[in-house]
Amino acid sequence: MGRLLSKAAPVMLLSLVVLAGLYLSLQVYLSGQSLAAVSLVAFLGLTIYVYTATRAYNYRYLFPGLVAVLLFVILPIAINFSIGFTNYSSKHLLSFSQATKYFLDQTYTEDGHTLAFTLHPDGAAYRIRLEAEDGSIFQTPPLALHATKVNVNAQPPVAGDAPLAAAVDTRTLIQNLKALKLVAIHLPNGMTVSAAGLREFAPVRKQYVKAADGSLVDQQDGAVLRPDMTEGFYKNAAGEAMQPGFTTGVGFAHYVRIVSDRALSEPLAQIFIWTVVFAGLSVVFAFSIGVILAVLMNWEALAGRGLYRVLLFIPYAVPGFISILVFKGLFNENSGEINLLLGHLFSINPNWFTDPFLAKTMLLIVNTWLGFPYMMLLCMGLIKAIPADLYEASAIAGAGPLTNFFKITLPLIAKPMTPLLISAFAFNFNNFVIVALLTGGRPDFLGTKIPAGTTDVLVSYTYRIAFEDSGQDFGLASALSTVIFLMVVLLSLVNMRISKTHTSEPA
Repeated sequence: MGRLLSKAAPVMLLSLVVLAGLYLSLQVYLSGQSLAAVSLVAFLGLTIYVYTATRAYNYRYLFPGLVAVLLFVILPIAINFSIGFTNYSSKHLLSFSQATKYFLDQTYTEDGHTLAFTLHPDGAAYRIRLEAEDGSIFQTPPLALHATKVNVNAQPPVAGDAPLAAAVDTRTLIQNLKALKLVAIHLPNGMTVSAAGLREFAPVRKQYVKAADGSLVDQQDGAVLRPDMTEGFYKNAAGEAMQPGFTTGVGFAHYVRIVSDRALSEPLAQIFIWTVVFAGLSVVFAFSIGVILAVLMNWEALAGRGLYRVLLFIPYAVPGFISILVFKGLFNENSGEINLLLGHLFSINPNWFTDPFLAKTMLLIVNTWLGFPYMMLLCMGLIKAIPADLYEASAIAGAGPLTNFFKITLPLIAKPMTPLLISAFAFNFNNFVIVALLTGGRPDFLGTKIPAGTTDVLVSYTYRIAFEDSGQDFGLASALSTVIFLMVVLLSLVNMRISKTHTSEPA
């Protein structure tokens, strides 16, 4: 019995997963996402094949990992890449069909033929009483008021009808007004009325109707809106764009703009240069300090080496964002301890956050502080692996500490450290956190159409374009992030090539 259950359990589990997937696919399809539903069904079919077919036995263990790579690596990259070829932004959030539906859902109230109304409770429901200008009275059957559209018929009261309860007060009426506006009441004369205010119902008509050529005609004044598939707006006869806009393809326009639009390319070029300088100097400073401290920490004559190692490791042990925020307070131009000390000693008060050069200097100081412990730990391990015979031979030859450092220590740790230094450069090339928390990319360049900061790196500039004060242009930001991604890929390829070269070289 137990053996039978052990064989049936995987089949039952797979069956439950397939049933759940089919139900989810149905719900996705009903929500209007046909492509996603088809993709989900195809994935379920592939899952069944992998875990049931004998040929696919070897892939059963790789399949979860491959799916994870597809969902969390390849799919986000593909989505970001595709957005870079659209005008997707805060002004173009909807699809073309959604924007069209928005206009077609607009209504307006016709003048005249208004009916006064009162709302009367009827158990847990309500009844609506309408009174026309000629004295005609209509009332609805009991209906529940929810945040959904309701169609109901109204008839004149007849003899024998139970009298209506007292009308609700104004407060209750206001609470239910949103739901009342979703109620369409059909009168015996064929007129349909909806709530037009707090005290009246009136005939409501669709603001726009769709013409055969795809344009939208305003039934109130006859104006025509035509879709502009290039700019992603419906436009009136005067060429004015009507909100909301819709997403449309723009091809390589963003990539061309990155190169050709001076308002974008000029600050972008400066930001690119600063990004390379920032990443390069961060690696140089952190490695230089790290290797010097590593040599000192390996000096056997140094008393209290253990304590020094612990103290020097603290910047790496403390979460980076905490250290950055602490330094932000220390560098405060008015009350920071650094300026207070400089003021007492040298009578100077540097503008760390408003002067571009000082802001960049501050970034490098903080980033070096965060990076040198890692370099120090790596170099300490590599120095331990250097044969002591080399230093003994050097001492016999009469070489000093500097000669030992430049002729023995540095050359022997440079090769194994090279791939790690390239990785550190790639990391600092995309070091968003320190820029966002310390300077926010500011101070900004003057006279730029799109706000850009002198301390921005490429990734923080892209973030500002997408989410902050630069218009939320997601399409342009995606194009920029694709370019940055390709740069990092290139760095990774160089890193792997160098790593392979060093690995293949004889010791």
